[in-house]
Amino acid sequence: MSDVIIRKVGRAGRITLNRPQALNAMTYKMCLAIEAAFDAWRDDAQVDLVVIDAEGDRAFCSGGDIAELYATGTNGDYAYGQKFWADEYRLNAKIFTYPKPVVSFLQGFTMGGGVGLGCHGSHRVVGETSQIAMPECGIGLMPDVGGTLMLALAPGRVGEYLGTTATRMSAEDAIYAGFADIYVPELKWLDAIAELERSGTAETLAALKITPPASALAEAEGQINETFDGEALEDVLNNLRVKDSPFAQESLKKMSRMSPLAMAATIEVIHRLRGPSLSIEKALDFEYRFTFRAMEHSDFLEGIRAAIIDKDRTPSWLYPDMNVPLAAVAKMLQPLGKDALKLEKTI
Repeated sequence: MSDVIIRKVGRAGRITLNRPQALNAMTYKMCLAIEAAFDAWRDDAQVDLVVIDAEGDRAFCSGGDIAELYATGTNGDYAYGQKFWADEYRLNAKIFTYPKPVVSFLQGFTMGGGVGLGCHGSHRVVGETSQIAMPECGIGLMPDVGGTLMLALAPGRVGEYLGTTATRMSAEDAIYAGFADIYVPELKWLDAIAELERSGTAETLAALKITPPASALAEAEGQINETFDGEALEDVLNNLRVKDSPFAQESLKKMSRMSPLAMAATIEVIHRLRGPSLSIEKALDFEYRFTFRAMEHSDFLEGIRAAIIDKDRTPSWLYPDMNVPLAAVAKMLQPLGKDALKLEKTI
């Protein structure tokens, strides 16, 4: 059985992730197959919209399948990862700029690469089990797949908070933060998809959506803005350390598990992106500067080792005291010149 099922049903192009045993983690082959489908349907008069869902109830997509990246990177092959990220980012940009509606149904875990696949479309549906996060700093990577764009657009300093703490968002939190649009009870999802296939219009979702519960993330925004408004990682940490509150203590606890270099780069990129010149292309370009260098010059391979390979949860990070030199961040984010990300296939 294929890891991703691609077909046309009624007026819809249909993509179903089919690795429930692996929490629908996306492989390189899946990425390329999904991109080919988007390319084929762009000018197909029989396809009015694209619907993406996933098998199983535990996850829409838990992220990219990183075991292969670890295997190649530890053997000194950095080119494989660089090409994987470049091709994945091209898909992310295509979804973001797609001329037809893209409807995604995000049950369970939607994390990392799953956000890049499921959260750049025009209609992002969440429900009772949805848990959305950008946990990359926990494996020594900075949020990517266009995630920095969404973090830069989040209210206040919520983007810095989500990016550096890897906090999981509920459905209502994700809507508040701009990672999702519509709350539909999950028992209605099959009916919703059938109607999308029949009608070819995403407007049918309006009849099924309900008002989500109150967002805990929204309630915490005041504390987030007070503490995550620093210019650099050091400033944020200092803000949190002087606050004697459960929120500050919990945030510091979460950040203590993350790569200091990745957190510092995350804050820097969000700050550089935020403003009128923000675009998906600019976000992906900054992300690729980091990921292009990640295997050789960051905590990425060590982060995977500790989390996925040995599972000892005790990574030996660069800058374990969390004092990350500005020069180290600048090195990871400097332009790539001839190796810069190319997204010309988005047109």
